[in-house]
Amino acid sequence: MWIFMVIFFAFLASYCSIFMIKPVAERFGLVDVPCSRKKHVGAIPLIGGVSIFVAVLASIIVFLPLEKKLIVYLICAAAIVLLGVIDDYRQLGVKIRLGVQALVALIMMWGSDAYIHNLGNLFGFGSIDLGLLGIPFTVIAVIAAINAFNMIDGIDGLAGAMSITTFAAILILMGVNGGQLSVLPLIIIATIVPYLAFNLGVLGHRNKKIFMGDAGSMFIGLSVIWLLMIATQSEVDNAFSPVTALWIIAIPLMDMMAIIIRRVKKGHSPFKADRDHLHHVFMRIGFSSRKALITISMLAVFLASIGIVGELIGIPHWFMLVLFIGIFVAYSACIQHAWKVARFLRKHVFIKKQN
Repeated sequence: MWIFMVIFFAFLASYCSIFMIKPVAERFGLVDVPCSRKKHVGAIPLIGGVSIFVAVLASIIVFLPLEKKLIVYLICAAAIVLLGVIDDYRQLGVKIRLGVQALVALIMMWGSDAYIHNLGNLFGFGSIDLGLLGIPFTVIAVIAAINAFNMIDGIDGLAGAMSITTFAAILILMGVNGGQLSVLPLIIIATIVPYLAFNLGVLGHRNKKIFMGDAGSMFIGLSVIWLLMIATQSEVDNAFSPVTALWIIAIPLMDMMAIIIRRVKKGHSPFKADRDHLHHVFMRIGFSSRKALITISMLAVFLASIGIVGELIGIPHWFMLVLFIGIFVAYSACIQHAWKVARFLRKHVFIKKQN
């Protein structure tokens, strides 16, 4: 009964927050306007992330004991959401964003009493302990996770779908292994559902579109890496191996890494926005944005499921790593030649099917 109360409260808090925050955002200009990269119609409020955070905050305060690591998580999350709101409003520079993200990572490590120091038995010769090198490694991991979910937010529903897939996988593994914080991913999932209804215009929410905004995608990324760090590195809440975490966030992570490699090879900044992400490839092939969303979501669920099954049946860490790297190499090759892949599939696969 208690768990249903938590879900209902989180859902309702998120839903009500959207209605309360939306007119404020419209009044003060916290909206997204169309441009060469953004094909939506009209000015769309960038409040999805703020509403999700407000609902998560309220749910934690009401239902969970406020121990030190949770308080620090909320402080770090508030800082990231504020950074995202400012970035949504006036486009901050890359150095400022990365600097704040690095600072938040350091605070989070201190407050959680955990950092990524053990990578597991990746090569079959025993666990790899990073020692103090784990501190800079964790900072990089936090920045990577935040920006991976930020960069995947390219079509309606995609960031939300990737988030639900990720938190559901964490929920399953933490629940199976008795993690004390297993209710938190469930809370976050419940708060994302109302956002998706508005963002996709479903369940009676047509013409009420909102976007997640940088505040939302960065908050999701921070929450994901914090839970992964707790679940893989904490002595109390240790629920699964670090290599399984790669599978849980496979699509956002692979997409970010492949795009960065492509941009650097072209002599561009890794943070220069373009239209070469996975969802853009699908849409070049001829998929609608909704079909691209469904297809990518199914891929994310499939890859996360591989990680979950591998963890539960005890497949060696080194094998899971080699398999992950193999899939990433194939994925990256497709992204590096996105136009050729799209043209080939459109010509030899989808046109033939239509004929």
